[in-house]
Amino acid sequence: MNQFLASIHPDLNSAYFILFLLSALTIGMSKAGLSGLGLAMVPMMAAIFGARESTGVILPMLITADIMAVLYYRSHAVWKHIIRVIPWGAAGIIIALVTGKMINDNQFRIILLTIVWIMLILMLVNDFRQKKGSEIPENHLFASVMGLTGGFSTMIGNAAGPVFTLYFLAMHLPKKEFIGTSAWLFLILNTGKLPLQAVVWKNITLNSLKAGLIAAPVLIAGFFLGIWIVKLLPEKIYRYFVIVATLATSLLLFL
Repeated sequence: MNQFLASIHPDLNSAYFILFLLSALTIGMSKAGLSGLGLAMVPMMAAIFGARESTGVILPMLITADIMAVLYYRSHAVWKHIIRVIPWGAAGIIIALVTGKMINDNQFRIILLTIVWIMLILMLVNDFRQKKGSEIPENHLFASVMGLTGGFSTMIGNAAGPVFTLYFLAMHLPKKEFIGTSAWLFLILNTGKLPLQAVVWKNITLNSLKAGLIAAPVLIAGFFLGIWIVKLLPEKIYRYFVIVATLATSLLLFL
């Protein structure tokens, strides 16, 4: 068993392997629509593989789950919202690609924490303002800020969930449209990141791909479990679940 775990990563032990499988489960569930859970895997994977290296392990797993989400929710995407943020998201990825080569793991983590908490605060402020009849405007300035921040955070640490959650919640998308639009957006961005991380950061290796393959059955199980839970949640409760789950799981980033 120890030899098997060492073949995946030299620091992987039984406890970390269980944590790794739990991370795969949360990835599957988050891509099925429980997007607030997506942040939970970031600190867990960073604890196992290190902040920078973990992004290379996570990315192929995210793409696998994105493909499943797109296939399941493909008819529910609202493309005008995707087209509006894609160019800015690509620009954010390029900025993070350059920045990521200049900073160490500790700085990497500080930047990630800062991005996540700024986005969480914005999400909560947005929800409070909507109750008072004032909404974040559906305009290109808002889309550009969200796109740049989302692209940067997805490249730095696969942590764009809160950013694009805020964006799509501000657009008042119904549950299925919210999930379907998110699925297509993340599939496009994550697929674009794959060659950049492999060639520039060199953190996607045969071992990282092997780790993802081993976790695939758990990831798939998490996806279908997430679909089942999403179906149980009414529209209004689903919205608040996404916000509260994002807030709660982000606390794990401080561990």
